[in-house]
Amino acid sequence: MPGPIKVYVRAVDAVNRVVGRFTMYLIFAMMGVLLFSSGSRTFAGVSHIWVVETAQFLLAAYYLLGGGYSMQLDSHVRMDLVYSRWKPRTRAAVDVVTAGFLVFYLIVLLVGGLSSTQYAIEYGQKNYSSWAPPLAPIKIVMVIGIVLMLLQVIAIFFKDLAKARGEEIG
Repeated sequence: MPGPIKVYVRAVDAVNRVVGRFTMYLIFAMMGVLLFSSGSRTFAGVSHIWVVETAQFLLAAYYLLGGGYSMQLDSHVRMDLVYSRWKPRTRAAVDVVTAGFLVFYLIVLLVGGLSSTQYAIEYGQKNYSSWAPPLAPIKIVMVIGIVLMLLQVIAIFFKDLAKARGEEIG
């Protein structure tokens, strides 16, 4: 593989590794929010209107920002009834072909996400609830997560292409 592709793959892997490892801790933030809500309701009799949506936004950020890292670790869900029986080079060749479909899907998601984010920013879109938080921050996180996943899919494509050719990208 040419040098710039190797640099790209290493850079995308490094960025997704950092973002993914940071993102893992968002689950503790979500647990803290829910624990606070439970404690304040149980011990003080006070219910907060922002808790459920905050937990939902944290969970959305958790899986959106962790998508690229999950793909990097190859820990995403896969139906591998036949796939697991193939040789690594055959799997890599099939992954090269199927990566095109995933790139197309992620580009469609990205176009929709950018449009939705632009709308949320322009019109100050708020959620339809009694708390009514602005939706722009979570939509920006959504776009960042989709971009990171798209970049990781392309990096994985190059890794699989190299593997199918009998090469290796570190």
